[in-house]
Amino acid sequence: MTEKEKMLKGEYYDPQDPTLVHLRDNADNLMNQYNHPGGGDKGQLLDMLFGYHVEGLSIRAPFFCDYGINIRVGRNFYANHNCVFLDVAKITIGDDVLLGPNVSLITVNHPIDPEKRRQKLEYGKPITIGDNVWIGADVTVNPGVTIGENAVIGSGSVVVKDVPANTVAAGNPCRVIRAIEE
Repeated sequence: MTEKEKMLKGEYYDPQDPTLVHLRDNADNLMNQYNHPGGGDKGQLLDMLFGYHVEGLSIRAPFFCDYGINIRVGRNFYANHNCVFLDVAKITIGDDVLLGPNVSLITVNHPIDPEKRRQKLEYGKPITIGDNVWIGADVTVNPGVTIGENAVIGSGSVVVKDVPANTVAAGNPCRVIRAIEE
């Protein structure tokens, strides 16, 4: 199994594998152009970074990710300035999702075992965000988290566990505050 295959399966992998380094370098090149004023057609650069076209996609620069190719966003996605998507595992985002500035979606993790850490191994767990979610400023979503549709995550939250659909959640650690009533 290749290191990329291990990475996408959530197994320990070597991030210094030449194929993975090449993919990250390609993403860095595209993000440098995207984040540079006058760096080219922003929509085309995002299409190249993600590997597909998204209707209504708006991401304010600067924007940072590891690979780009492991990110799937739905229609009418908006991310404010300075968002970071560490996409060693899949990041799946539904339609009509809004992210405030400085939101971090972190799929990568490092071993607790110090010997494995010294080997520079990593692993990832996917993040899934449902339709019509609003995530406030300065939120960090940790590996393996699912946020249900229509949820609202308050600014400054650290999301370490799943958040149910139709709820407002906030805090560190993030927890449900109340249901969203129609």
